[in-house]
Amino acid sequence: MSMIRDLRAAVRPSRKSPAPHNGYDATRDPSASSAVVDCAVYRDGRRLTEAPSLTPHEAMLRVREDGGFAWIGLHEPTEEEFAGIAREFGLHPLAVEDAVHAHQRPKLERYDDTLFTVFKTIHYVEHAELTATSEVVETGEVMCFTGPDFVITVRHGGHGSLRALRHRLQDDPALLAKGPSAVLHAIADHVVDGYIAVAASVQDDIDEVEIDVFSTPAKGGRRGSDAGRIYQLKREVLEFKRAVSPLLRPMQLLSERPMRLIDPDIQKYFRDVADHLARVHEEVIGFDELLNSILQANLAQATVTQNEDMRKITSWAAIIAVPTMICGVYGMNFDMPELRWTYGYPMVLGLIVTVCFSIHRILKRNGWL
Repeated sequence: MSMIRDLRAAVRPSRKSPAPHNGYDATRDPSASSAVVDCAVYRDGRRLTEAPSLTPHEAMLRVREDGGFAWIGLHEPTEEEFAGIAREFGLHPLAVEDAVHAHQRPKLERYDDTLFTVFKTIHYVEHAELTATSEVVETGEVMCFTGPDFVITVRHGGHGSLRALRHRLQDDPALLAKGPSAVLHAIADHVVDGYIAVAASVQDDIDEVEIDVFSTPAKGGRRGSDAGRIYQLKREVLEFKRAVSPLLRPMQLLSERPMRLIDPDIQKYFRDVADHLARVHEEVIGFDELLNSILQANLAQATVTQNEDMRKITSWAAIIAVPTMICGVYGMNFDMPELRWTYGYPMVLGLIVTVCFSIHRILKRNGWL
């Protein structure tokens, strides 16, 4: 019996678990979930491993022991999935809350040795025809935590993947060797390049609406109402503007103010991104003003059309008033001398036709009909 008890004690699992490292529980590593889309360590501009099973905890250990930096990419993590990474890398709770819940305004904040940057990504929604309910732009978000030896990107939305950007950076070891600030610049440049592409597509939609508003309708046809399309496009441009305008100040800070976490050589590249962003901002402001003018012109055209309709109705009412008045006089109950004349009725009918025809010719010549 003692042998059986010893055997059971040997196979019984220990109730005491090892203490977590810095509050990080390796048995519940969030990289095991679908939130972590990629995790790698870079040293001297080169990726050290292609293993997809590398966890954020393992990446941190390699960086702290051998140098380099870790780049961890996540897609729409939950609070539970992000909590372990936040404790491991010492991320500020306020920034963590913003990263998890999204719907943030583009901004740049500093928490101790970590920069927290929020980018709004813009995706152009293709459509065969612009209608009053067409979705023109779709927004997403990319949050970036930049530290001395790590970059953590959190993406929200169905577009704006950074996989191609990561591969492009890996093909340029000299740039990637600059560290986390090179990744931050690449993300900012990628987002702003997306703005430029979307601005060109939105310009095509505005040109199409402008042509429709100011084009001459076919003979006999009537101009359709474009106010719904213009207003919908204006709302989409406003959403575009909300993504671009708040980002101007963060890009200005990154390009002009010296920061310990930003390599001086990389800061020069941020100036180029800031210039491109300023150009897109000017275009978006121009879109808004142009749409205002198009909408006002469309409303003015609608008013002119209504006035033309009223003129035509008034003209025909004036023509019809002649036979109405004459017939009303002859409908009175008293003796009319010409009624006893053989040609009395033909004369009255001829008078009605002559007067109506004369009024029609006058109104036609003056553009009322």
